[in-house]
Amino acid sequence: MDPAGVETGSMEPGSMDPAGVEPGRMEPSSMDPAGVEPGSMELGSVDSLREPTSVQPGSGMEPGSVELASGVETTRGMETTRGMETTRGMETTRGVEPSRGVEPASVDSLKVLYQSRDYIIVDKHWDIRIDSKMWYEKHTVQKQLGLRFPELADPGTYYGFRFCHQLDYSTSGVLCVALNKAAAGRVYHCFKDRRATKVYLALVRSWVEEEKMTIDVMCFLQVRSWVEEEKMTIDFPIGENTTEGRTHMMCIQGTDGCENPKPCRSQLTVLEYGDYDGDPVTKVVLQPLTGRTHQLRVHCEAVGHPIVGDHTYSLGEDSAPYRMMLHAHLLHLPLEPLPLQAAAPDPFTTPTDPRWRPQRCLRTVEGVVETLLEHRAAEERTEREEKRRQQEERRRQQEERRKRLRGREESEEQRRMCQQWLSEWTDV
Repeated sequence: MDPAGVETGSMEPGSMDPAGVEPGRMEPSSMDPAGVEPGSMELGSVDSLREPTSVQPGSGMEPGSVELASGVETTRGMETTRGMETTRGMETTRGVEPSRGVEPASVDSLKVLYQSRDYIIVDKHWDIRIDSKMWYEKHTVQKQLGLRFPELADPGTYYGFRFCHQLDYSTSGVLCVALNKAAAGRVYHCFKDRRATKVYLALVRSWVEEEKMTIDVMCFLQVRSWVEEEKMTIDFPIGENTTEGRTHMMCIQGTDGCENPKPCRSQLTVLEYGDYDGDPVTKVVLQPLTGRTHQLRVHCEAVGHPIVGDHTYSLGEDSAPYRMMLHAHLLHLPLEPLPLQAAAPDPFTTPTDPRWRPQRCLRTVEGVVETLLEHRAAEERTEREEKRRQQEERRRQQEERRKRLRGREESEEQRRMCQQWLSEWTDV
């Protein structure tokens, strides 16, 4: 199987195989990193890349376009698909006409952000699946890639392309595709070792309260702690839902039908308060600290702030918006010799969708992302320093061991010479 997977928020690292993956059942830990040689990554021309830039209202940049940084490759996003979600067409709501950027996907509308010898990075549309075994599925990223890059398809893989991670059908965002097994393996190890930094943007229902809160959900008490102002850590174990009619869904521990729950943590940071089509909503940054299927969607639902337009977890009730408002904004992978990073423009802006009307801004997406990346860079430096310290300690211990062995050998030689001298003296 191919190293494809990790919601940026929904799959557990370490369960992915880089060859073939059944849609919706893939976890990043099942990837097979065979054949990966450290430092074997061949990068394409990266000198022309520029630092990711944000999209400002009225800038003319369409959602999904992105400028990339010098010396940095890019990719985005992560959330796994579990089962088949209901497809919803583009709708107008309460007399508001859809704006640019909300058109349904087509097989020839692939947006390529970057291409090298090892990777293709595309901007996945919110209205398209990544891959499918069903012959009637005409709109998939797999088919888009096959149409645009038929010469790059690998017949040794089930889908022809190695998807490095997964996004839900209704989630938009950067999608990284590896063009060879070694490149896929390098990304796999980042997910497996949990060194990937994943950032999502979302609109969630109602205004997320600013004060500290403790809640009791389904008789399962969990504390939502605000580490900083308007930053919440959500800690609910997540398992598969075995309830009839909901087997394609996940649920938190303590709910009926929850099977095999695993520890799961997400972080939520408030960006803006506003309304969507007249209803109060909050624009947030979501960062999955673990990787479980549908993690972000389940966690937001569990704390009383479901994602706007989540048709599945609202049990079909939240069907008016034209899409689910969850967007894989950034993915950072500390590959060597150059990191692999991509940021996709924020689609939740009034110029893109006039139904979203911000009222109060607490912080910017760029500021939050910069802080997260700085924090992650500091962690990586600490990890490297700790690794160097451990290596030096091992070298010191090995040197001391060699000295002790040399000392024993010298002592044995001295003892042998002494015995020889004594024997010669006594013979006289």
